[in-house]
Amino acid sequence: MTGKSTPFIVGLGGTVRTGSSSEKALARALAKAAALGARTEMFGGPFLAGLPIYNPHEPAANGDQARLVAAIRAADGVIVASPGYHGSISGLIKNALDCLEDLRDDGRPYFDGRAVGCIVAAAGGQAAGSTLAALRAIVHALRGWPTPLGAALASPRLFDESGEFCDPRDAWQVETVAEQVVDFARRQMTAVAPA
Repeated sequence: MTGKSTPFIVGLGGTVRTGSSSEKALARALAKAAALGARTEMFGGPFLAGLPIYNPHEPAANGDQARLVAAIRAADGVIVASPGYHGSISGLIKNALDCLEDLRDDGRPYFDGRAVGCIVAAAGGQAAGSTLAALRAIVHALRGWPTPLGAALASPRLFDESGEFCDPRDAWQVETVAEQVVDFARRQMTAVAPA
């Protein structure tokens, strides 16, 4: 944890296309977290696309992979946003999550003790649902606490020309995920603060 009263929330997500729906949704979630008083850092699609394919025989010693691992290590909460590709998360997101194997020997390994908000953007309900289930299962495997609400954004057109959600229910989902991550982070920070 950051050791401060301000939670640090890290977001990772998007696609190789700058400004993808999943990346816009992640940016909206992080904006809500910031509005609630959190510090945030976003690792969007173009950043994730530059990561090398995870190799367990070459730990992240420097570069962008090490930067991502260091941010997650310091995070009080995490938000992951993936597109729904063929019923699951994208390879881009999976590779970024694989890089977190470098946290396995930490005192607080992987996502341990952190709430993780899950956001999925897909063109249909079936892909959104199965992708959200896959992402939540990965978060559990990484010892994280998926927030009670996971945002399953299932529409071929999520945003209008001005960059706002077309459906206010989608905005509500994304902002609620952010609220739950920040709330959990604050509760954890209070629970471990010295008396």
